[in-house]
Amino acid sequence: MMGQGSGARLIFPGLAGFYASMMPITYTLVRIVVGIMFLVHVSAKFKAGPDAVAAGAMAHAGLQPALMFAYAAIILEAVGGAALVIGLFTRFFAAALAIEMAIALITVHLPKGYAAGAGGYEYVLLIGAVLFAIAIRGGGPYSVDEKLIGKEL
Repeated sequence: MMGQGSGARLIFPGLAGFYASMMPITYTLVRIVVGIMFLVHVSAKFKAGPDAVAAGAMAHAGLQPALMFAYAAIILEAVGGAALVIGLFTRFFAAALAIEMAIALITVHLPKGYAAGAGGYEYVLLIGAVLFAIAIRGGGPYSVDEKLIGKEL
């Protein structure tokens, strides 16, 4: 048995127990890495400041009022990234960040094509899809949601 709903049989059936025991850890690792990525990403926005973010990315993308969108992105990425790392209100923040990635994809990256190296939507599409999966899955077994609160959205 490889995973939920999987009809595939393992070539090495002896690995089934290992895969089953590692599933919660690998899920937690993905959630934490995505949260850290947002914290690193937003650090550049903190360094530049909301006015620079508004004048640059937000206004250029046609998002008005640009300063409001800049503050919203900075706050969401900082708080949401930290929340993902610890697994706090995971579904809410993952969904909110997935929506932000959809907005970024449509307004900024789509016109630049697919390739991330050219500023395209490759990266935000991947992160958005992972965030959507996290929003559906929730915080998981190693999260504040499960260990301390005991409830999720």
